Amino acid sequence: MVETVVAQPRPSRLRYILDQTEFLGPVLIAPAVIYIALLIAVPFLLALYYSVSAYNIATLDMSFVGLKNYRLVWESDIFRRTLANTFIFTFGSNILALVLGKFTALMLLKKFPGRTIVRSLIILPWAAPVALSAITWRWMFDSLYSVINYVLHALYIIPLWMTPQWLGQEDLAMISVTVVYAWRLFPFSAVIFLAGLTSVPQVVLDAAYVDGAGFWRRNYLIIIPMILPIIFVALLFGLVFTFTDLSVVYLLTKGGPTNSTHVLGSLAFQVGILSGDVAQGAAIALFLFPVLLLVSFFLLRFLRRREI
Repeated sequence: MVETVVAQPRPSRLRYILDQTEFLGPVLIAPAVIYIALLIAVPFLLALYYSVSAYNIATLDMSFVGLKNYRLVWESDIFRRTLANTFIFTFGSNILALVLGKFTALMLLKKFPGRTIVRSLIILPWAAPVALSAITWRWMFDSLYSVINYVLHALYIIPLWMTPQWLGQEDLAMISVTVVYAWRLFPFSAVIFLAGLTSVPQVVLDAAYVDGAGFWRRNYLIIIPMILPIIFVALLFGLVFTFTDLSVVYLLTKGGPTNSTHVLGSLAFQVGILSGDVAQGAAIALFLFPVLLLVSFFLLRFLRRREI
């Protein structure tokens, strides 16, 4: 009996090329590279050029001035206060968000009726449009119709004639925008902590419980060291998000009262866009770039050492 051999069709040249790893890899990563180049690298390089030029909307002068804009910005009292506000706003809101996120994650680990619904609702501050949440918080901080002041007065904590002006007093306004941003950021921290806590082996926790370790010892000597890389990832993203954010401050106070709540993003927007001094606005926006670069480098280096 003669066996018939069926000839296999030759693969097309396109299919042959797509099967090659050397070709397919660059093709798949090319959209991400193009996106980063067009929407991140080009604006960044353009802002860098503007910051060392005399570019102004009124004159359109693109002449090179070196580091003059950075020197003028640094000599401004408003900028130095804004720089301090940025660090207070960033670290204050992130520390508060991490603490709230940690306790929220511990609460969501427990079994209780409606836990699935609560887990879904807890993400709302992070997922809701920032403009919508800012309008709500402005109403809550309103000088006349503040629900916070109403509750404090109803509980006999403060008299009616001493109700604070949350967005009208410099110190209270800074505290208010920091708390609002922490409220917006803490669901992200809670989700990160929840993922980390669920990854801790239950055998380790049971062994610690048998050995007599209480809640605080299990928490700070076992759980936190094991999920420390996850905490640093949450901290890294939170710092980058907060350092570059202007939405909450601009929507709530627009930097007021008397420039007391400006952060670098809102001040750069006011100077560069609203006032038309693009050069100084770019210098303000780029001022913390080296700091963020160093913080990101050391945090990522720490994470890499932890993995090794």
